[in-house]
Amino acid sequence: MSVLKITRDNFDKEVLESEKTVLLDFWASWCGPCKMVSPIIDQVAEEKKDSIKVGKINIDEEEELAARFRIMSIPTLVVIKDGKVVDSTVGVKPKNAILSLLSK
Repeated sequence: MSVLKITRDNFDKEVLESEKTVLLDFWASWCGPCKMVSPIIDQVAEEKKDSIKVGKINIDEEEELAARFRIMSIPTLVVIKDGKVVDSTVGVKPKNAILSLLSK
């Protein structure tokens, strides 16, 4: 499964109602660090496709979701299990740090 584009229209179905753990990447097209972390997120999505779901949320297009999660800096990664936030981190992270977020 590739990375999903998460919008307010599919958020409940793809994130809150997901049986899998969800990794959300809050980003923007003008954000340099977001461009650095994006290929890592894509790798994680491919490697973990059987156990997790990965979604990207463009904060410029989805201001409502960004506000809901109180996103102040990007990139912000949020891990959601059973509809609840279980972890989050801000800034560029190496792949092993992102994978460790998912193992909690």
